[in-house]
Amino acid sequence: MTCEDGPVPENPATRMLRLLSLLQSRRAWTGPEIVDRLGVSPRTIRRDVERLRSLGYTVESTTGTAGGYRLTPGHDLPPLLLDDAEAIAIAAALLTAADGTGTDASETSARALAKLQQILPRRLRNQVDALASATTTVSRKGLARVDLAVLAAVAAACRDQEILTFEHERRDGTAAGRRVEPHHVVATRLRWYLISFDLDRDAWRTFRLDRVHDPVPVGHRFTARPLPMDPAAYLRSTLARTPFAYTAEVVVDASADEVRALLPYVLPELVEPLGATRSRVRLGADAAAEVVRRIASIATFGLPFAVERADAPVRAGLSSMTAALAAAGPD
Repeated sequence: MTCEDGPVPENPATRMLRLLSLLQSRRAWTGPEIVDRLGVSPRTIRRDVERLRSLGYTVESTTGTAGGYRLTPGHDLPPLLLDDAEAIAIAAALLTAADGTGTDASETSARALAKLQQILPRRLRNQVDALASATTTVSRKGLARVDLAVLAAVAAACRDQEILTFEHERRDGTAAGRRVEPHHVVATRLRWYLISFDLDRDAWRTFRLDRVHDPVPVGHRFTARPLPMDPAAYLRSTLARTPFAYTAEVVVDASADEVRALLPYVLPELVEPLGATRSRVRLGADAAAEVVRRIASIATFGLPFAVERADAPVRAGLSSMTAALAAAGPD
């Protein structure tokens, strides 16, 4: 934009926002890179950085041949600049957070979404409204929720490599104190887990986070031990060996790859090929009704199957379900 006397100088506030957007998009920028992007002098950049610092943004100067700046975490949460795609992505995540993450986030997500919608431009607000009206989440009834404070405390201890103590609730409802070196938090479709080295048992252990209570970092750092394998692979291996209260084995007339694709909640290790077109599925849960529901889900795909083995409560549940279906059928 120009006038009779030459280019119109850019508004300092607009330029400062452009600088902030750059700093939020990448870990660090050199001084010459910023000067080139914004088309201003190094002295102007220094003044704008000072303005950002006065607004609560922690902008550090970096050393090196060119020198530069980077945005680092501060004590308070300053305003965050988002482009259109980022804003829509966050809104979509908040819409489904309550029932899709396994965390106790319903109220928190609703508050955050309300704040976001209030400041969105009309063109983006219309897109979010359309997304909300067309989206329905399916919650898992009876699935234990993870407290967000627990999740945050455990994740921070993993990041900071700080020894953690907590109360762990066993399957029978009793609790025991644990002292661990937290290594990794892993999320599955249904649950959150902590992989850690148990100092009192001198062994790797995996904990369901919905059974972890009152996690407290003790203030002692540790050097992370090497995990035997990738965290996700380790969790799958651990869960495959976990003894469940109720189990069943089902033979399905479909290849192992087909079954794994149709039943994503079943660990790949629990699907055994029995040739090119048959496979055995091992199912387990802490409630007989959950095993029955998983067997019933196989039937919804129209695949022939046979229950090869099942605990008595599971068989009783299958019999009750079959009788109910027969009674509800046509006269």
